[in-house]
Amino acid sequence: MPPPYSGVELAAKLFEFLKEWGIEKKVFSLTLDNASSNDNMQVNLKEQLSLHDSLLCDGEYFHVRCSAHILNLIVQEGLKVDVVALNKIRESVKYVKGSETRMKKFQECVQAVGSIDTSIGLRLDVSTRWNSTYLMLDSAIKYKKAFVFLQFNDKNYKFCSSSEEWKRGEKICEFLEPFYDTTNLISGSSYPTSNLYFMQVWKIEVLLKENLMHEDEVISDMCKRMLGKFEKYWIQYSMVLAFGAILDPRIKLSMLEFFYSKVESDFVNVSRR
Repeated sequence: MPPPYSGVELAAKLFEFLKEWGIEKKVFSLTLDNASSNDNMQVNLKEQLSLHDSLLCDGEYFHVRCSAHILNLIVQEGLKVDVVALNKIRESVKYVKGSETRMKKFQECVQAVGSIDTSIGLRLDVSTRWNSTYLMLDSAIKYKKAFVFLQFNDKNYKFCSSSEEWKRGEKICEFLEPFYDTTNLISGSSYPTSNLYFMQVWKIEVLLKENLMHEDEVISDMCKRMLGKFEKYWIQYSMVLAFGAILDPRIKLSMLEFFYSKVESDFVNVSRR
């Protein structure tokens, strides 16, 4: 589509396609990320469909935010906490992967230390993809002894973490693992059905509330920031997507009621603390 990419132009183009495909009277919902132009577009498109009496349920469930995108925003907010341990591990991986000579020396350290599973190599993260940060931590922790050995064999290597910093990195990695699994489930599937939505959002809310009082201050601070972002988008669960959980024979309405009560009781307990 040629520019401009304003909400009005995007809505007009999308409405044009809906008519071409013959589904302009069958649109139930639209899933988008949180770009401002997309927000404007769905408002304009909703108005156009209303003019033609083409909105199902009067458009009550028309705009559905992208769960994978929101999850990314939530975890990115948590990673804004200034974590020295995380930064040191990132710089260590950058240093080793920065040249073939360093990589060769590091491999020698791996062989010297022994008993390291080398089936997964070092991974460097990408700032726009939080799950790559988890993968970086997960891989670097496996090579922890090799990094320690490297500091005694390379005078230019200045980023080696202390034992306490490695422990913190392990805690952060363990904390992020459920978010990584949820991201893979939501965005990794070619057909993420609506019954996945409620359980995954519920698990995230419970996890964040349970860790608000974590013994590690960094994890606790991460949770506070992440819960703030969570509540911005998911303070009210999507009713229409929760229907998917009711129709799931593993969950049904009774389990849904239990899940809601668990979240509310967790919130009360945290407040009392």
